Amino acid sequence: MKIRTTINSKLPVTNPRYQYYAAVTATLCIMTSAMHYGWPSPSIPKLLDGSHLEVTNEESSWIAVMPLIAAIFGAIFSGTLLDTIGRKNTILLSGIPYVVSWLMIAFSNNVALMYAARFLAGVADGVAFTAVPMYIGEISDPNIRGLLGSSCSVSMILGILIINGLGLYLSIFTTALISILLPIAMMVSFWFMPESPYYLIIKDRYDDAKDSLKILKGITDVDWEFNRLMNSVKEDASDTGHFFDLFTVASNRKAVLIMIGLRTVQQLSGITAITFYTQTIFQETGQHISSELTTVTYYVVQLIMTCLSSLIMDKAGRRPLMLISTTGTVLALMAEGIYFYLEKNTTVELAHLNYVPVIALIAFIISYSIGMGTIPVLMLGELFPTNVKAFAICLADIYFSIIAAVVSKFFQIMKDNFGMYVPFFCFTICCFLGILFVFVSLPETKGKTLEEIQDELKGIKRVDPEEDKHENV
Repeated sequence: MKIRTTINSKLPVTNPRYQYYAAVTATLCIMTSAMHYGWPSPSIPKLLDGSHLEVTNEESSWIAVMPLIAAIFGAIFSGTLLDTIGRKNTILLSGIPYVVSWLMIAFSNNVALMYAARFLAGVADGVAFTAVPMYIGEISDPNIRGLLGSSCSVSMILGILIINGLGLYLSIFTTALISILLPIAMMVSFWFMPESPYYLIIKDRYDDAKDSLKILKGITDVDWEFNRLMNSVKEDASDTGHFFDLFTVASNRKAVLIMIGLRTVQQLSGITAITFYTQTIFQETGQHISSELTTVTYYVVQLIMTCLSSLIMDKAGRRPLMLISTTGTVLALMAEGIYFYLEKNTTVELAHLNYVPVIALIAFIISYSIGMGTIPVLMLGELFPTNVKAFAICLADIYFSIIAAVVSKFFQIMKDNFGMYVPFFCFTICCFLGILFVFVSLPETKGKTLEEIQDELKGIKRVDPEEDKHENV
């Protein structure tokens, strides 16, 4: 094992107030994306009844999934944008298609225009989900990076909750016009935030990098931090990163496998499908709960638990939360599957137990939100060196779009052809395998600098000179 000596294992004391400001304003972009993502839930029924424009069931399904398809293209473009115009400008740029797409939705008078609006929003989604996690990962102190990084997940849930609240009670036209305010607020507020010092150092803008560090760290003496970033960036950038470096460099390959594993565990829990079919699942239990109530309850619980996860992330650690989360989802999904199996394939009387799948579904979203909902997104900004980070996050977004669509379709096919219990049992098995993956493969990144995480992936052991001195004595 290689050993690297550090100047000082203790990072300087900082006042990270502006790191919070930067993260909050940047995640307004994610919230806007989430509003587009959640828009079909309250809006598709209105399109089908012709209150905005007339569409068929087939057309409405394409309107719903269009952003997932388009996000692949946005993610591909974002890699070039991030390294050319910077993290900050890429995030700002994503606000423009969001505004245009909401205007197109508001004034659409035919299906083609609606398709185009949703496609444009999806392109912006691909850019946003590549740029924002990278930016937050690069500006955050190690001791609060978990909190700030998980703000992406919090913003995502909050955005879906907001659009459901607006869409349930307002017309598509009014909802779209109100929704325009959020990307505008993002562009105005984020305009005043500093650029990532990593990017500025890559572009040899050293004075700007120091100014950025002074703002983000809340201190005037940033020489130690600047030198640390300088050494790290130059070491990573000595060989210009290429997409295939993700697979040819051993440490990058390990990070890719962790990233793919986390996203796979997350999506094979069935989260996207369960979110899409929440009301259907409740209806299968025989409980008469309004769609408005189930939607709001589901996302309120998820929002509360994701906020809690964000607050304890940097104290509890990534591994423990993921292990707790995957274990909880196994138990909840198993209970859901057993209930639906008994209901469909046996004569067991379940009338007095019809509350079980409702409780199990709430238990699922609580368990999921503790770790599986936040950590995969957070670790996107932690696992990769600067020279390939844009490619890595781009790959992650493309993979997410594909697997989310496949799992959602799988749920619908299994449910319709074999019964509700089949996908739930499949998700249970996948989450059990997820426990094994987390236990064996997931590194702990809590409290570590991005450079220390890279050293761990490379098998380099860092030794503090003071500790080494005492050991030699």
